[in-house]
Amino acid sequence: MVCLGNICRSPVAEGILKHKLEQHGIEAYVDSAGTSGWHNGEQPDARSMANAKKNGVDISDQQSRQVRDDDFETFDLIYAMDNANYSNLINIAPEEHHHKIKMILNEVYPGEDRPVPDPYYGDDGFQLVFDLVNQACDKIVEQLK
Repeated sequence: MVCLGNICRSPVAEGILKHKLEQHGIEAYVDSAGTSGWHNGEQPDARSMANAKKNGVDISDQQSRQVRDDDFETFDLIYAMDNANYSNLINIAPEEHHHKIKMILNEVYPGEDRPVPDPYYGDDGFQLVFDLVNQACDKIVEQLK
């Protein structure tokens, strides 16, 4: 799960998918990162943590990190939260791994390349992010069953 700073959208996506996989007894390694390293080592945004917790998902143990070269080898799927981060991932990934990089909301809205809106610069939007990513994670879990 990848967004820009790895403090709002991608930690929520990581937390939701881990939660759903655990509920369904599916073992998979899930992580999140940012295309920037601005917040390396920080916890998710307090508003993201509070909203996730309100929805039954604890993301307080996560720490922000930047995408690493070995992520493209390690992960079978890499979900971008928006078009800018998708482009950034395509630009830094070796070409043989481009097929792994996907827009997360294409799981719900195939081919539409809809972005998960970035709630960072406002006080609302965190529930919308949770709801959108939750729907996408339902689809991902269905595919892994």
